[in-house]
Amino acid sequence: MTSAFAIALLSSLAVKYWLLNRQNKHVSIHRPSVPSAFASIVSLPDHQKAADYTLAKSKVALWDLTLETFLLLIWTLLGGLNALNQMLLGLMGPGLWQEVSLVLAFIAIGALINLPLSWYQTFVIESKFGFNNSTLKLWLSDMLKAILLGALIGIPLLSVILWVMQQGGAFWWIGAWGILVGFQLLMIWIAPNYLMPLFNKFTPLEDETLKERITQLMDRSGFKAKGFFVMDGSKRSAHSNAFFTGIGSSKRVVFFDTLLKQLSADEMEAVLAHELGHFKHKHILKMMAINFATTLLGFAALGWIMQQTWFYTGLGVMPNLGLSDMPNNNALAILLFTMVVPLVSFLVSPISSARSRSQEFEADAYAMQQANATALKSALLKLYQDNASTLTPDPWFVRFYYSHPPASERLSRMGV
Repeated sequence: MTSAFAIALLSSLAVKYWLLNRQNKHVSIHRPSVPSAFASIVSLPDHQKAADYTLAKSKVALWDLTLETFLLLIWTLLGGLNALNQMLLGLMGPGLWQEVSLVLAFIAIGALINLPLSWYQTFVIESKFGFNNSTLKLWLSDMLKAILLGALIGIPLLSVILWVMQQGGAFWWIGAWGILVGFQLLMIWIAPNYLMPLFNKFTPLEDETLKERITQLMDRSGFKAKGFFVMDGSKRSAHSNAFFTGIGSSKRVVFFDTLLKQLSADEMEAVLAHELGHFKHKHILKMMAINFATTLLGFAALGWIMQQTWFYTGLGVMPNLGLSDMPNNNALAILLFTMVVPLVSFLVSPISSARSRSQEFEADAYAMQQANATALKSALLKLYQDNASTLTPDPWFVRFYYSHPPASERLSRMGV
């Protein structure tokens, strides 16, 4: 197991470094001039700002990757997780609450280590390029709210799943999967009304003309929503977006206030038509089905691998002497499994990324049927510019990381 883990780690690390290096070279080479397809509509300063922003984010991504790899080695082969587990066993003894405490301690340590990089991303990189509107007070407040919500929601869920793992027998993973799926559906339903308002202010859309156009569009598309809302996204960032949230009767349409300032009524209608295209093609339902199926397979794999002694010893965790020949700790199994799986799943990420980009093309095609195609193109171009998205990403980097098509592919496909 140790050799297989080392090979997977090195392979994943090598591919990620290679992709970041390709992205940096590709963006740097094309920085001096605007691509010919955009020469008449994108200024050189805007193009170079997008290139510089991309390169700055890549630098942070490189630091993050290095730190992530270093921490992974400490937790596993260097015995960090084993030491943390043994310390908590000495303090609390074995049992459910020791396992819950182990997961919480693991998460807390990781969050603290990543805190400086998160601060740097927000208050240095985002501020340098004019995107950050958050204050240190707001940033700390958001973090505190997230911690409290995570504790109130996550601890009961974790406790129930660990209890099912202990008491559910050989097929515990089916029950645990059912609980997790139910929890995710519940969160989709309650988040718009109860959780998101804790972080942002949502006010009804006041532009009656725009509201009427959107209502007509939604009627043509056969879509019903609870209402149209504007979110004060500018409180934290100059980036803009629009999205649907909720499920069933709780569905709502949300616009960032920054988006309303940037786009015309025609463009807003076209952007919303694109989002409706995702629902019309059932992209959301398909994504949820794939996610639920993948989660079920993951639980089944965990159910088998956690019974193998080599899984623990190969990743730096020693058995609990005197208790059994295995660690006898479900939390250990969960943590080790969640650290190993990304090393493998990353290598097949181009499949999911390609599917996502294909769905974006489908949503664009639907929007062009339901709204003004020229307005959609101009809206997307504004969003690429306002969010400083590079016009010249590396093709291989796109294959692995881009869930949305690059501007060149997307706008040329539209042909308007």
